[in-house]
Amino acid sequence: MKLRLITWNVRGANDCVKRKVIKALIKKNRADLVCLQETKIQEMSIGIVRSLGVGRFLEWGAVDSRGAAGGLVVFWDNRVLDLIDLQKGLFSISCTFKNCEDGFIWTFTGVYGPTLRRDRESFWEELGAIKGLWNGPWCVAGDFNAIQSPEERSRGGSLNSTMRRFSDIIEDLELMNLPMVGGPFT
Repeated sequence: MKLRLITWNVRGANDCVKRKVIKALIKKNRADLVCLQETKIQEMSIGIVRSLGVGRFLEWGAVDSRGAAGGLVVFWDNRVLDLIDLQKGLFSISCTFKNCEDGFIWTFTGVYGPTLRRDRESFWEELGAIKGLWNGPWCVAGDFNAIQSPEERSRGGSLNSTMRRFSDIIEDLELMNLPMVGGPFT
């Protein structure tokens, strides 16, 4: 099965014009699974999800924003993915899916990491707890609000303790950091 996934920090999805742009990209790429971070929507609804997603076969889950910050929504085509379980955290939403085509079972976690340094350890603990919930393949995607190396920053700099800690987390959770596609910096 070839799954088409879009993950995107939209930096706000309250504006209907912006939602049309997001929807057009999703439609153009015929995405089966979408994870949008930093929605800044305090109470996600089916109406908002339908204004973002394509088709009538949408299922979804969301972590509402806290004030004007954060927010995550994950939605998928239920003809492609069958939801087995859904768990929400402060910084993540996790879905265990069964592929409709071949029965393959796997877990997807969409994340929007904290921007405040004092909340990072709670985020890392949340990811560790999620890993302990399920066995099998696990895909984690989104905006971690953390980087592994100075090269990922437009202004460069040197390796620091926060970068080393993020690298340790990736290793501890047995994740693989895939390269970004698109612009060199976000």
